[in-house]
Amino acid sequence: MKQVFLKIHPKDNVLAALQDINAGFEINFEGDSFKSVEKIPAKHKFTFQTFAKDDEIIMYGVLVGKATRFIEKGERITMENCVHATMAYGVNENELSWKAPDVSKWKNTTFNGYHRADGSVGTANYWLIIPMVFCENRNVEVLKSALQESLGYHTTKDFVVDTASLVHQFKNGASTEDLMKSEITRTTEEIKKNRVFTNVDGIKFLTHDGGCGGFRLDSESLTSLLAGYITNPNVAGATILSLGCQHAEVKNVQESILKRDPNFVKPLYILEQQKSKSERHFIEEAVKKTFLGLIEANKTERKPAPLSHLNLGLECGASDGFSGISANPTLGYVSDLLVALGGTTVLSEFPELNGVEQELINRCKTKQNKKKFAHLMNRYAARAIALGSAFKDNPSPGNIKDGLITDAMKSAGAAKKGGTSPITAVLDYTEKCTKKGLNLLCTPGNDVESTTGLAGSGCNIIAFTTGLGTPTGNPVAPVVKISTNTTLSEKMSDIIDFNAGTIITGEDTIISKGEALLEYIIKVASGEEVPAAVRLAQDDFIPWKRGISL
Repeated sequence: MKQVFLKIHPKDNVLAALQDINAGFEINFEGDSFKSVEKIPAKHKFTFQTFAKDDEIIMYGVLVGKATRFIEKGERITMENCVHATMAYGVNENELSWKAPDVSKWKNTTFNGYHRADGSVGTANYWLIIPMVFCENRNVEVLKSALQESLGYHTTKDFVVDTASLVHQFKNGASTEDLMKSEITRTTEEIKKNRVFTNVDGIKFLTHDGGCGGFRLDSESLTSLLAGYITNPNVAGATILSLGCQHAEVKNVQESILKRDPNFVKPLYILEQQKSKSERHFIEEAVKKTFLGLIEANKTERKPAPLSHLNLGLECGASDGFSGISANPTLGYVSDLLVALGGTTVLSEFPELNGVEQELINRCKTKQNKKKFAHLMNRYAARAIALGSAFKDNPSPGNIKDGLITDAMKSAGAAKKGGTSPITAVLDYTEKCTKKGLNLLCTPGNDVESTTGLAGSGCNIIAFTTGLGTPTGNPVAPVVKISTNTTLSEKMSDIIDFNAGTIITGEDTIISKGEALLEYIIKVASGEEVPAAVRLAQDDFIPWKRGISL
């Protein structure tokens, strides 16, 4: 019989419903027998003991809330009887030990990537067109219309309608009957075959609403982020459009690039509109230089590289009550496998680490990293409070509806994406990953702002777990979407790439699914599999503004 409920951690004092439980259902657990006092939807949590007011509620072995009133045995945990609560944390000295998983079967496995001069390896090969300020967004759109279709990159569907062929036939005297008989659609594969630059996966346009008019800190952060994208292993080169007078200065991007890569050699073309003779000349020059850059980018071909060159971003969004049981621990196991293989993984979304800080501090390899993580969390929490909010406000209505009642409950499950390996580095927003192993990166919980930050710190692929479904993608790092439940995978098959829901139904284990997910990620890294977010050109890019706009 399919398992009805689960005790996630030995220390837990609540159970997770793996399927809908009707009121009056008899529950037999650890030698005790009792009935559910109400309907408990799948993904929600319920009690197997009574709680008095202010009693602690434990999930994943950590404090996730406190009872606000008496709670009966067999009652569902809700916002009406539970409030967010977390354990205090601090920097300490502790013994650090880790048993790495067996990775012998992948010892000699490689992926086919794009080798860069700095020693990094890309999983894709993109050219970037970047505005330094929102004033240049329209010019970026003009370049997009001028370059995409003519170079064979213009489609997010299985086919495109070639209206130009009708015009050509009409001008050459085709009859109405001939026009009606003509074939004017082309498949995506046909278009790819006709690409001018077959080794360039696409041209990406990073429009945004920043660069001027806000806090200087935001502009400085933006220039650092853009430098991170230009130096990302998946990027061959870039064309930068500057107005000339904005806060986000080109020199800051250049300085930040050299901090990341002192021997930077990628093609980089910088154009300033206020120095141009006219908008027409400005656009013409941008197109010509971009074309020359694409010629250079096309000279790079995929070649084998060890898995140690993978830099995997660990992300979640639109989470549900199964996230911490299926998809997140599966991704956590993949993280452990990659770390054991000498690779890099990056766990982000600091508001969704609220409540598990001590566990993560204990896993930091150095005292410096322990202090840095605690400082970043404290500073972030203080800023949220100063703006009239707090981490406790994090769960979205969708999260709450699907069983994530408190931020601590959500965080305890979200942290499972980081597996069990030691933490080798703690990074602030836009800092570059330079150390192998598990990194922590300070980003907000907003899906797009966080994935934007992961790519900016050097991730060449991102794994994204979801319980409710989200199309979020990234312009340069392929985003693999992993569902926590089979229903979502079937319902939103157009955006889901991998289903971890079979763990909930008992068909698979975290280990078997983790190994399968790693194999899929390797295929994506080699260009053999194309994730839905890439096929759909879901190029989400939102820089994180840490201040407020003036």
